[in-house]
Amino acid sequence: AYEICACLVGSEMCIRNRTKTKRKMSIPALKKIYQEKVVPELKKTLGIDNPHMVPNLEKIVVSSGIRSEMPKEWVQEVVKEIAKITGQQPVVTKASKSIANFKLREGQPNGVKVTLRGANMWDFLYKFIAVVLPSIRDFRGIPTRLDGAGNYNYGIADHTIFPEVTVDPGRKNIGMDITIVTTATDDNSGRELLKLLGMPFRKPTTTANTKK
Repeated sequence: AYEICACLVGSEMCIRNRTKTKRKMSIPALKKIYQEKVVPELKKTLGIDNPHMVPNLEKIVVSSGIRSEMPKEWVQEVVKEIAKITGQQPVVTKASKSIANFKLREGQPNGVKVTLRGANMWDFLYKFIAVVLPSIRDFRGIPTRLDGAGNYNYGIADHTIFPEVTVDPGRKNIGMDITIVTTATDDNSGRELLKLLGMPFRKPTTTANTKK
């Protein structure tokens, strides 16, 4: 009996180890593109020999502000929707001090945010580039300006552009900010990284001089 139990336990351990191995071997599609295509191109474009110095994604922060007059139920609604969009449970941020002009009390919820890393980060960005942005009506690309340190911020006024959200005429739209943090040391390197990953930056328009 003890031998049978030991065999069963051993088999279960083998199955678990195989499952973990498969999960480890699974590489997000966009990360695979980064490793196989983006890194060689960045090394050539930026003149980098050391592969560890090539700009990479560090994290993505998705956040949404909460106005002081909103009810407590709204905070939970925002948490639920952002969790649905990102696949990760967000945290509720609270005011560190009271601000009378904004009717904000210390400890009152003032926002919801989630920080994505690893596979969740790569999968979210892939969805954002391939599905979310193209679904925006009359979409003509996103602004090319970064924050001066190689990171990119993009604001969304309506969260229903995400495929996970059910469109409901009675639902209030949730605005959010998406911050893509890279390891780039300047905007040109960060912009080149995001461009090679497929970020649809707006093409500069040139206007002809019609004055004579």
